[in-house]
Formats: sequence, structure tokens, C-alpha cells
Amino acid sequence: MLYQKSWAKAWLGFGLVWFLAAIALAPSNKVYQQGLVLFLWLPTLVLAWSARQVLVQAWKRQPALWGSVLLLLAWSALSLAWSVGEEPGREAKRLLYILVFLLAFPLLAQLGQARIRQLLLVGSALLAVAALVSVVHFYAMQGFPLLARLQGIGEISHPILGAYVIGSAALVLLYQPPQQRGLQLAWLAALACLGLFVMLSQSRGAVLALALTVILAPLWFRDRHSRVFAMLAALATGLALYFLYDLIAHRGSSYRPEIFHSAIDMIAAHPWTGLGLGAAYDVTVGKMHFDHTHNMFTHVAVELGLPGMLLWVMVWLYTLGEIVRARGTLFGKVLLGFWVYSTLAMQFDAASLTGTPRAEWFISWLPVGLVMLLPWGRAENDACGKISGST
Repeated sequence: MLYQKSWAKAWLGFGLVWFLAAIALAPSNKVYQQGLVLFLWLPTLVLAWSARQVLVQAWKRQPALWGSVLLLLAWSALSLAWSVGEEPGREAKRLLYILVFLLAFPLLAQLGQARIRQLLLVGSALLAVAALVSVVHFYAMQGFPLLARLQGIGEISHPILGAYVIGSAALVLLYQPPQQRGLQLAWLAALACLGLFVMLSQSRGAVLALALTVILAPLWFRDRHSRVFAMLAALATGLALYFLYDLIAHRGSSYRPEIFHSAIDMIAAHPWTGLGLGAAYDVTVGKMHFDHTHNMFTHVAVELGLPGMLLWVMVWLYTLGEIVRARGTLFGKVLLGFWVYSTLAMQFDAASLTGTPRAEWFISWLPVGLVMLLPWGRAENDACGKISGST
């Protein structure tokens, strides 16, 4: 089979690393998007026919998840009929991007879960390099004071969304320490770079999402490693509140409660249809105008109505259900932390579900895609159990 060839697996594997790391390291967003076409979309489409049985298995093993995804994409496409967006063709193409992105994961699963974890670690390590370069470039080379909000390189330049990307990488690395002493030092250095980036971004949503996830992680990891990091996260949070309270509280609530109430009014005006996919809107708070609701769920409701929001909630809950089924594996536990982190992060700023691949995908479609690897991981674990049981 074509998809089982080593070159095909290498092609797809590089595409996953490109998605993770090139968002920061690519010289421009255009190059990043072109790389995704070349290294992820194209191989998925080229290999899809030869791997059609794999895609059928993906549907049979996770019918509820795939069904909810397809219903959400179908409803989004239907909403183009009443949307006032200027480029419905481009919005429809973006829905196809999402579908092809998710189809890539059952094909990636054929690499084996161990290799997938290695690729995720490589991508996260490269993001740690990007975090270090961002800090040096912003504060040392550009000369900004340490109290200035860090703006990273590439597409992690937005202080909040960039922090969400870097926080995702930190979670991937945190619970998979290497065994070799030299690599452990590199692992600690990478975590330090990632943590420093999130802290210097001054993104309270990202810091809160990351800290709460790490503090809660012992509930499902149940090991000494997670308990140590939970205590360190709690201690760091307490010290930050004590010594940096004025800086943390300086921006107040950033109009989040007022934005939420205004968004509810907008949803009530078009509860069943929403404004339609791709429709531009302003959230008005007094004399202030915001171009989105700063919350993933209310944003989806404004665009796609309550049916669209409920379909996204279905996707997200079915994603959790698949993770819970795999909670006995290390990868399942890592994904549970990633799901909790992403759920918290969605509440504070992310509001782009169907746009081109960007920072928001790290806390929306990436967790969904990674969960689509789990059935093959369970099959690997069952096979290993049978082998060990027969010896």
C-alpha cells in the first residue's frame, strides 16, 4: 500500500512537525500556509485512496466524533447561504482545509504511537527554540523593557495567542521527560524557555489555563512527577500574585464580562442561524469596539447560531469521551491535560474556529486531530498485552 511506504510516512511526519513549529519559525505566514499545503494537505490527498480502508476504520472506531465533525462542517457550509461574508468561496475552502487536516491523523497513526510522540516532542522542542529567540529578539535586540508584553517571532507575535501555542508545547514536553541525563538537561532548558515566554507574554488567560491544568494534572496522572510540578505551579502562582499583583491587576478584566454580555445580546438577535460563516461583526461595549467575542463558544454562536455552537460542543465532548477511554495510557493522560488546557484557553480570547490554520488551531482542531490517533494506539497496546501475556 502506498501509504505504508517509508517515504509517505516521512512526508506526513514532516508535515506534522511543520504544522507545530513553522507557525513560529517560518519566515512568513504565506510560507507557513504554503508549507502546510505541500507537507500535509497534499500527501493526505495523494495517499487517501490507497488508505481508504484506514479512513473507513477511522469512521467505524470513532463514529460519534467523526459524525459530529461532519455535521458541524455541513452546518457551517449551509450558513454560507445567509452569510453576508464577502468571500463565501474562500470560507468553503477553509472548511475543506479542516477536513483534510483531520483526515491526515488516521494516516499519521500508521507511523505508530511512539513515533507520533517523538514528532510531537520534536515540534515542541523547536517551539522552545522559537520562544528563546523571541525573548532575545524582543528584549535584547529590540531593547524593550522587561515589563513590556512579549511579542514573539512569526505567527506567535500576538501576546495572547502566541502564549497559547507555547503553552501547548509546554504541556506536551512536561509529562514526557527523557531518560538520558544529558537530554534531561535539554528538556529542563526547553521547559524554562517555554515557561518564560508564557510569563513574559503577560497573557493572564494563558497563564491561568496552563497553571490550573498543571495543578489539576495529578488527578489523572497519579504519579510523583505530576505532583511535583503541580506544587511548583501552585507556588509560582502564589508568588506571582504576591509580588506582581499590581501588574497583573493593572488591565482589570479587559472588558471580558461586558464583551460576554454584548455577545449574548448578539446571539439572541439571531439564535437559530447566526450571522453566517465568515460574517464580520463588531462587539460594542460603550464606545469600544471589538472584532470578536474573545470566547470560542460565543463566537461560534454569533456566526453559526445555537445549532452551530451545540455541534461544536458535541465535537468537543466526544473528543473528551475518546480521551477518557484512553486515560490508562501516557498519551491519553497527556491529551486529557491538553483538553483541559484548551477548554480553559477558549474562554478568554480564542475566536477563530474555521479560519486558515493559525494559533487558535492549537487549542481547537489539533486536540481533535490528536484524539483521532487513539484507536490505533489502543490496538498497539492490546497487541503488546497479548504478546507479553503469551510469554
